[in-house]
Amino acid sequence: MAIATMTSKGQVTIPARVRQALGLDSGDRIEFVEIAKNQFAILPATGSVRELRGLLRERPKKPVSIEDMNRAIAKGASRSR
Repeated sequence: MAIATMTSKGQVTIPARVRQALGLDSGDRIEFVEIAKNQFAILPATGSVRELRGLLRERPKKPVSIEDMNRAIAKGASRSR
């Protein structure tokens, strides 16, 4: 069993055996996932770039001109007053 102690600042050093098993290295991020009440799993917070697909809106069908952008900004500014 691996055991760690939390500091007064809430910091914990993950035991070497656990880091090796998770494939963690210095600077890696980890995620705490609640699996049951008062129980959490520690997972490496790594993911494929492919998982980001669809996160952003599609590109506009046609380029937007500076004039169109300025009109949209002016229109939005007039509504906020």
